[in-house]
Amino acid sequence: MRKPFDLSLYLVLDPELCQRHSMLETAREAVAGGATMVQVRHKQASTAERIALARTIKDVLRGTTVTLVMNDDIEAALAAGVDALHIGQDDLSPALARERIGPDMILGLSVNSEGAARAVDPMRVDYVGVGPVFATPTKPDHAVPLGWDGLARVVAACPVPTVAIGGLKQAHASEVFAAGADGMAVVSAICGTPDPRAASQALWERICRARAG
Repeated sequence: MRKPFDLSLYLVLDPELCQRHSMLETAREAVAGGATMVQVRHKQASTAERIALARTIKDVLRGTTVTLVMNDDIEAALAAGVDALHIGQDDLSPALARERIGPDMILGLSVNSEGAARAVDPMRVDYVGVGPVFATPTKPDHAVPLGWDGLARVVAACPVPTVAIGGLKQAHASEVFAAGADGMAVVSAICGTPDPRAASQALWERICRARAG
């Protein structure tokens, strides 16, 4: 049975930005500040390195309700025993991913258009990452940015919960939730900051205020 998950504050770890604080330490501090999901995204690492990293972060998260996500690498996700796998449009299909990971692992999918959103199968996919909202240097090969109007249109077309991603900062919380998203995913707004815990806490407070109206 898949465990409940909360998309509110979704941290995507970036190895380049986490040089001041390691990915492990950034995850630890961000969760202490309020992050609800943590994604391991390390494009340059081997599967074995991703497994090792995910296992160390999993140990840090033990006893919390935070969801640990592996980006793209299904072998690493299975071997490390993470809570979720996140795939893109150009990775293996959601049908194949669900077949491989079984019924209990959470599956996330990136979408960037209304058509892709409408095509999501809620029997296979648990949530979608919608974006990029803005251009972002942490993912140089991203699709054309959606902006706020585009985000709202894609979110409205999604049959599953949504998390907005792409260049998002603290100041964007109100617009993210006004667009109908269930959460906001951030990279540089936490990774690489002098104090990841304080950055995460400030984001969480903004999210709570945005939801309160």
